[in-house]
Amino acid sequence: MSRRIALSVAASVVVLGGAGAFVVAYAGEQTPVLGHSTARYTAPDGDRDGSLVFVTDVTASSGVKSVKVLAWPQESPFAEKELTAKDMAAVESAVCKPSGQDTVRCTYTAGVTAADAESSPRGAWHVAVLATAQDGTTTLNPEAADFTVR
Repeated sequence: MSRRIALSVAASVVVLGGAGAFVVAYAGEQTPVLGHSTARYTAPDGDRDGSLVFVTDVTASSGVKSVKVLAWPQESPFAEKELTAKDMAAVESAVCKPSGQDTVRCTYTAGVTAADAESSPRGAWHVAVLATAQDGTTTLNPEAADFTVR
């Protein structure tokens, strides 16, 4: 009887050890996580330019390689056809600075001239974010934050 128990315990250790190794391997390949995303739009006023400032925290266990940002109006082709990582390839990058063990705080700032504001669609806008980790995993959030152009 004690031999069966010993074999059961040994088999359990092997199974649990293998499951633990799988969990550790899987944890290393998790996609980047976005958090605390905000957008602030300031319209131009008189001779003063406006701006769009977007801030987000990105956490990736392997480190953050890049964060791409795209502001897009709700009334656009992207509303019908979802954004893809390919759509985000050529957009501008945010500037990221360490803010924790595996986390960076990324800021994207764009100036808005009176001409920009005049030609921009009015209404709701969204900010899309593509975060890429050092291990190549990605997270795409097409509506990480919203703002309104009046």
